[in-house]
Amino acid sequence: MYLRFVHLKVVEGMRARAGVFSAAYELKNAFDVDSHAQSRLEDLLGWFGQNLAVPSRFNLSNSKGYDRKAVTYGLSWYKPEARDHLKKSFELAALLEQNGYSIAVIKTSRPGYVLYEDEYQIVAEPFADSGLL
Repeated sequence: MYLRFVHLKVVEGMRARAGVFSAAYELKNAFDVDSHAQSRLEDLLGWFGQNLAVPSRFNLSNSKGYDRKAVTYGLSWYKPEARDHLKKSFELAALLEQNGYSIAVIKTSRPGYVLYEDEYQIVAEPFADSGLL
């Protein structure tokens, strides 16, 4: 079972909910965050920066042209073995929720066409019938 942490905000032009890191960076740039929350957020983002690779691929197309009408982007999912990453993601989700963000965890055994994979995560373009967008 793969897990994805999402903010309940839909990404414009993508038909998918924003990932938890999108919400985290939005909070990081907010002006009204108390110093304790800001410090904890920076610690968590620093941990992820050191322990989670930035995927090299997010779509199936190699085209850089503008002729493609709709590009579907892959969604990032944790593998079940990513225990430390999942623990830190739950901590990040709790911090975000304490600061007014609605965070949900989505689970699936069918994430889609795998575009990228490493030890802890995959990026997968959802199947059309998956309901994950």
